[in-house]
Formats: sequence, C-alpha cells, structure tokens
Amino acid sequence: MKEINVQDVIPVVERLCIESCTLLGEDWWQAIDQAIAREESTIGRDILSQLKENARLAATTSSAICQDTGIAVIFVELGQDVRLTGGNLYDAINEGVRRGYTKGYLRKSVLNDPLIRKNTGDNTPAIIHTHIVNGDFLKITVAPKGAGSENVSGVKMLKPSEGVEGIKRYVLQMVEEAGGNTCPPTLVGVGIGGDLEEVALLAKKALLRPLLQRHPLPHIAQLEEELLTMINKTGIGPQALGGRITALDVHIEVYPTHIACLPVAVNFQCHAVRHAEAVL
Repeated sequence: MKEINVQDVIPVVERLCIESCTLLGEDWWQAIDQAIAREESTIGRDILSQLKENARLAATTSSAICQDTGIAVIFVELGQDVRLTGGNLYDAINEGVRRGYTKGYLRKSVLNDPLIRKNTGDNTPAIIHTHIVNGDFLKITVAPKGAGSENVSGVKMLKPSEGVEGIKRYVLQMVEEAGGNTCPPTLVGVGIGGDLEEVALLAKKALLRPLLQRHPLPHIAQLEEELLTMINKTGIGPQALGGRITALDVHIEVYPTHIACLPVAVNFQCHAVRHAEAVL
C-alpha cells in the first residue's frame, strides 16, 4: 500500500491555488481563438481579444486573471490503495489554500458565517469533494469559483414527462436570465440525473472537462451541441454587449435517477475557465 504524507499535500495545493487563478489551459486558448474567428460582431471580437490579452498579461506577470479569485472548490480523488499519514487531509488542504491565497496575493473572499459575514482572512475553509477510486494515487483539482457566475446557477426538479425539451428550456432560461452576470462567453455546466444534491455536483464537475471535448455518450454529446447552438443564438454575446459567442462550450454530466425524477442543474463558469490539478 502506498503511503502519502499529508504534509506533502500543502505545497501542492498552494501551487494549484496560484496557478488556477493566473494560468488558463491550452484548451482555453484554442477555444478563445475559435470564438474570435466565429464572432460576427466588431465589438464582440474586440472584447474577446481583450479577454485574451488579459489572460496573457495574467500569465506573464503571475497576476490574478480576475479580482474575484473565488472560493476554493477542491475535488479529491483518493485511491483506495493509499494510506494517508502525518495528519488530517482536509487540514492540509486548507493550509495549502491559506498559503496559496496569501503568497499569490489572491483576494480572500470567504466569510466565517453566511449571516454574521466576517471574513476569515485567508480564504479558508475550502469546499472539498472527495471521491474514493481504484488505484494508489491522490489527485487534487483546485477550481476557484467566483460569485458572479455562481450566483446565477440553479437546480430544477423537472417532471420526467418534460424530457429533453424541458431540459433545453430550463438551460436556455437560465442563460437568458443570467445575461451579463456570468461575464460571458461562459462555459455552461449542466447536470442531469441523480437527486437534488448530486445533480448540482454534476453540473460543477462538468466545468472541469477540457473545452471543446464532447461527452462520450453520443446522445449527450448531441445535446451539448444543440444547447451550445441555442445559447449562441440568444445574441447576448461577449460581456453581454451583443454578438454570436455567448458560450465557449456546454458540458453535460449525467447520473442514474429515480423513475419519478428528472433533476437538472446549471452551473456557470465565467470566460476564465479556471482549474488546475496534480497527482501525488
């Protein structure tokens, strides 16, 4: 059995917090170039070019892409053949977040209580989702989530009779109601299935898949394409100033559900599709 000392997790999380807020993946650069090429609005193309330049400056100066560096959402895949030593894993993750947000000069946005609302001062605690998997590795993904895109996300418990058309209507309704609050062009994460809490997690997990990569199930991949086309016909456009490109992509994740349920969730990510991962 492989042993991992949780103290080794701290510098990894620290690094991932900084990287996720300052560097965008190669998939994003490809997607933004495609968006610029496809955008028909002059203002829209100019905005997309400015977003690209902002990302370049953030990368070259190690500065935050956006002033809202979010709440740290951490996805953990823990191999069942791993033995953790040296302390508590969640404590180590939070220490990594604390150091990363301090060292990287990233805005601390976490409050100690949703009603008392006193800032914790170090962006902890993180929101941590753990999944036990086969293998002898520990994978950590840091996905900062800003309030602008998070605040317009939602869950709807559809009737099964509403079917695929009901899903389309709900997703499109959410996009139109969100308007410019998501800082478009967005990545739209959609969860379908499970139950109330699982469908919301599915929508968030959908944001981690590389841009321009389709779901392996053909009927889900087709639905992603259909939704992307519908969203980009709304005319909302880059930064909601009009244009063809309202979304860079639509990603859907699905899970089995109850015969009487059709849960759907929509979780937006702003134009800066931020996440970074590492494997120990």
